[in-house]
Amino acid sequence: MDTTIVNVGLPAIGQALDIGTRGLEWTVDAYTLVLAALLISAGALADRFGRRRVFQWGLAVFGAASLACAVAPSAGALVAARALQGVGASMLSPVALAIVVNAMPDPRERARAIGVWASVFGLSMAAGPVAGGALIDAFGWRSVFWVNVPVVVVALVLSAVFVPESRAPRPRRLDLPGQVLLTVVIGASVGVLIEGPRVGWTSLPAVGAYACVVLSAVAFGVVESRRSEPLMEPALFRGPAFTGAVVGAVAVFVALNVTLLLETFHLQHARGWTPLAAGAATLPMAVGATLCAPFSGRLVGRSGPRLPLTLAAGFLTAGGLCLVGLDDDTGVALLLLANGLVGVGFGFANAPITNTAVSGLPAQRAGVAGAITSTARQFGAAVGIAVAGGLVAGVPPAGLAHASRPGWFVVAACGALLFLVARASRQAPGVTAPRDGRTRGAV
Repeated sequence: MDTTIVNVGLPAIGQALDIGTRGLEWTVDAYTLVLAALLISAGALADRFGRRRVFQWGLAVFGAASLACAVAPSAGALVAARALQGVGASMLSPVALAIVVNAMPDPRERARAIGVWASVFGLSMAAGPVAGGALIDAFGWRSVFWVNVPVVVVALVLSAVFVPESRAPRPRRLDLPGQVLLTVVIGASVGVLIEGPRVGWTSLPAVGAYACVVLSAVAFGVVESRRSEPLMEPALFRGPAFTGAVVGAVAVFVALNVTLLLETFHLQHARGWTPLAAGAATLPMAVGATLCAPFSGRLVGRSGPRLPLTLAAGFLTAGGLCLVGLDDDTGVALLLLANGLVGVGFGFANAPITNTAVSGLPAQRAGVAGAITSTARQFGAAVGIAVAGGLVAGVPPAGLAHASRPGWFVVAACGALLFLVARASRQAPGVTAPRDGRTRGAV
């Protein structure tokens, strides 16, 4: 919800704080970069210190950072507060998934529960843009951060009353070298995508960033392969199903965030829509995601991940192709149709991706398993924002529709990639890891 509610408010934030498109990209990606970098360590902390406790820590940090965002006097202060929000958010998503997995030991019941859990993404998509648009129209852009405070308070109370405490019997130690290297890989990758158009793709700073990404990625692989308890176990990626789940998570969130950002700028800048109207245009996306996620979970529990992933691939591809010829005269009906198709694809994708990732590990490792796919999602979100922002940065309103066309090809390509992910997903429902904790070859 925080990402989507901020997306619809970007034009208002840019106008109020005099931030250009690249600064607005950093406003979003400061959050997603920190979130992506810390998710796995947060999952390990939850396995060690207690999932409910770490979840509540995350809520407290996220709430305090939201207050800092609401009163930020400048672009730099806002970006810094958004990064702090990412620290708090890193303790939420993977820990919530671990709580669900540990509460549902039966594989079929767990698959259905993950479908319900995934539907929360759709609900947040519905609440975020529409609520954000209404708040901005009524109270200004700062209200999209103030609104987090009561949500955090309610979540703290509910988690204290209803969420049982749980820990891993043998928690993993923190992998600080791996954490640092992963942060460098993610930050440098997305940073060069954001700043590349400004500094030049062949400039010395850009070449240095490429080298940094490659060297840190190689070092990360070497370090992780030699540690007894690595941040990311390289062995997990030897199986096509798990690797496909991670790649699919990246692709789905690239597509989602490219769609949201391009439409936000096109509708508000090129067509002059209000934030509320632009937010309302995302409702077909949100409805599709919300309705299809539980159905996808039931399909996964009954027949495995291949069918829902194939459906997700088809709908995402169709949604992107609808707008590859976008111009200022494109009908609203086609925009809404594209949003609906992307939303349906998003809804079908999350449950099989998540279930494939966590089904290959024992329940006590659920925090780390959920964190890996959550990291992939947030990395995809950051890349999607960087790609979409790079396409429209510095483009006048009259040229936004034409400039965004490559982005819709990106959305379609992400959908096409899911066909390959579906092909690699052969795991039947109910497959679990052996008792010694090692993953099966199929995973």
